[in-house]
Amino acid sequence: MIYLQDIIDLFGECYREKGDSWVKVTEEYAKGFDLDLKFGKLGEDFVKDIQDGNNKIEVKTERDIWKTTGNIAIEMRYKGSPSGISTTESNLWVHLLSYKGVIEGGFMFNVDLLKEKIKKLHKDGDLKMVMGGDDNMSQMALLPIKELWG
Repeated sequence: MIYLQDIIDLFGECYREKGDSWVKVTEEYAKGFDLDLKFGKLGEDFVKDIQDGNNKIEVKTERDIWKTTGNIAIEMRYKGSPSGISTTESNLWVHLLSYKGVIEGGFMFNVDLLKEKIKKLHKDGDLKMVMGGDDNMSQMALLPIKELWG
């Protein structure tokens, strides 16, 4: 990997745009840039693993109701037997949010971390469970979208 400081060492002073003017790239800025670049690579490698098929992915699409409830529903059981998040062999859970037939956004979760989140909500008494899905045969955990991170 080549670092910004290496470029400065090879070519001399470099400048970057800041607002309406150009300022000299300092060694301190270069170090920060290199750290940001390394951090950005973490995300790029994550997406590359997905593209290369190195992850098992469970994809769920939430219909319109999330828009009014502020929750996503994660299936735990179907007809009384473990299903959904309880039985998935995937390590990545993609939960898309659809409204009027258009995907507006969504979430990607590490399955183990999502399970931990659900267990913590349950332990704290903050997990709401409902029946829903086809013929109301699915037991689902409702997770408030605003609390999914943290």
